Amino acid sequence: MTTPSADDRRTRSGDRREPTTGRDAGVETRIEHDDGPASADGLEYEVVTTPVLVVGAGAAGARVAIELAESGVESLVIGKRDHGDAHTTWAAGGINAALGSLDDEDDWTIHAADTLNEGHHLNDPDAVELTAKHMPDRIRELEAWGTPFDRTEDGRINQRYFGAQSYRRTCFVGDRTGEAMLETLVDRARELEIPKRENVMITRLLSDGERVAGAVGFDMESGRGLLFRSNHVVLAAGGFSALYRRHSSRDDENNGDAQALALEAGARLLDLEFVQFHPTGMVGERYGDEWDGRLVTEAVRGEGGRLYNEAGERFMERYSPDQMELDARDVVARAIAREIEEGRGTEHGGVYLDISHRDADYVRERLPTMVDRFASLGVDITEEPIEVAPTAHYTMGGVDVDFRNGETGVDGLYAVGETVAGVHGANRLGGNSLAETVAIGKLVGDHVGSVIGADDAEPDVTDEHRVLAEREFLALESLADATGDVTPRELLADLGEVLWDHAGILRDEAGLRAGLEELDALRERTADLHVDGGLTSKSFEYAVDLSVSLTVAETMLRTALERTESRGAHYRTDFPETDEAWRANLVVSVDDGERSIRRRGVADPSPAVREALEAGYELDYHHLE
Repeated sequence: MTTPSADDRRTRSGDRREPTTGRDAGVETRIEHDDGPASADGLEYEVVTTPVLVVGAGAAGARVAIELAESGVESLVIGKRDHGDAHTTWAAGGINAALGSLDDEDDWTIHAADTLNEGHHLNDPDAVELTAKHMPDRIRELEAWGTPFDRTEDGRINQRYFGAQSYRRTCFVGDRTGEAMLETLVDRARELEIPKRENVMITRLLSDGERVAGAVGFDMESGRGLLFRSNHVVLAAGGFSALYRRHSSRDDENNGDAQALALEAGARLLDLEFVQFHPTGMVGERYGDEWDGRLVTEAVRGEGGRLYNEAGERFMERYSPDQMELDARDVVARAIAREIEEGRGTEHGGVYLDISHRDADYVRERLPTMVDRFASLGVDITEEPIEVAPTAHYTMGGVDVDFRNGETGVDGLYAVGETVAGVHGANRLGGNSLAETVAIGKLVGDHVGSVIGADDAEPDVTDEHRVLAEREFLALESLADATGDVTPRELLADLGEVLWDHAGILRDEAGLRAGLEELDALRERTADLHVDGGLTSKSFEYAVDLSVSLTVAETMLRTALERTESRGAHYRTDFPETDEAWRANLVVSVDDGERSIRRRGVADPSPAVREALEAGYELDYHHLE
């Protein structure tokens, strides 16, 4: 790969752009901006103070900020992209809530039981139960705010099957649910005049390991340093699935920055070995490299799509005759991987997903985005199959939090959404990612709002804060001036290959150890880094990404090596069975400068959820036939 050209960098106005607030630049805000004098090193940077800083502008961050605003507490939401352009929009198929629109037997306890079963009982029961209990209200709230959910003939919110769900529980807006939901949340944030700031990258939290005092980063359009002073910081910046060669994210998102920031600040990480490979990503060899790994929503299978190998066999009959294509994602992904590995895949390295047996108008109505996408590539999915293969999609692991309030153990630091671990255990139930963002996001916002005091409204910026920030600004400038021979994009691409080869769907000790050795070699190559274009270039952004990605990748490889069993999305070919002794979470912390991994037992669910588990509810796939 080559260094990004000038065309690959962002266009700049050349002048510093003042931050906008709310949706429009004219909305007033109490946030203080203090440029202050230059430091002794000649550094010029902007200082921003705010009662609450929300890092991440997707659904989780937006829902936290909305709850704060409705409680009368001000926050500032910052994101790496334009407002409304968050990874939430890529969650297409739906959002879970036990509404009972079609199956009135469903309730929150069965939703919780399905989530625990899919997570192979490594989930935090409190997290699961809070999500399942609150989701019906959160769906009705989104409906009231304007989310245009699909409807049944009698006007109720429609629901579809998703993999491993006992009932039709997934609410949807065609196959663009995440996009529609984020539009609703952004519109609500605009109504509440919530301040926001776009195109900001956070590179360090101000923390002594005991409490947080804000964050440091830079404006990605001007290159100007930013010191955010706040006694309350909420991390809502996503996961780390984009570390892999094939993934369903954009290359510059979900690279582990939230997890690395939290670990460095003194928080703990949990369950990093659990990475979900979605069964159906697009196959780049056929559709083009720009589409490689892009998600084909589970809604295609939820609406009756079938999987076939090159020989025309509906192969899920061998792996899961009862639940077929709607078995758990880890089961379907491993089945596809086996078919390809054993020579029954397509010439492009995939299998076929076919929904052409359904009525064409029905497919166009329920899956309009998929129909349009593939039509642009010359494929009519109402008449012919598409080629798919597994792709890294979601990370169950993340920051260790108390789900009742989002606290991380570092005073003033909170986390929510895919940034955290706990709701999903060893494997995520489809439709629960969007659910977690709004269910837990509201609870976190409510808690943070309740602990805001008078001293938090206009926190002081001390000389110590400036010294820490200026040290970071100097480090960033040094990185931007790197003139070696290897580009950040090359190293990130090599890292993706290492993880795909050694920490993918199928793992073993030899491969994981080889991955750690190759990771060490990659880290050594960073000494010869070449960054082209300075602080405002894409090359520099990738250089910052590389630093955090290496930290998270090493942690993931080490926890995967530690867990000597197969459970959910973590499959060890040398330990293929699930071991009850391993029903424990792996907790990662940094103690006295050394990274440590320890086991922690998992709590039991409430009696009501245990009763639902004992009842043994499960999907009857053949309702779709």
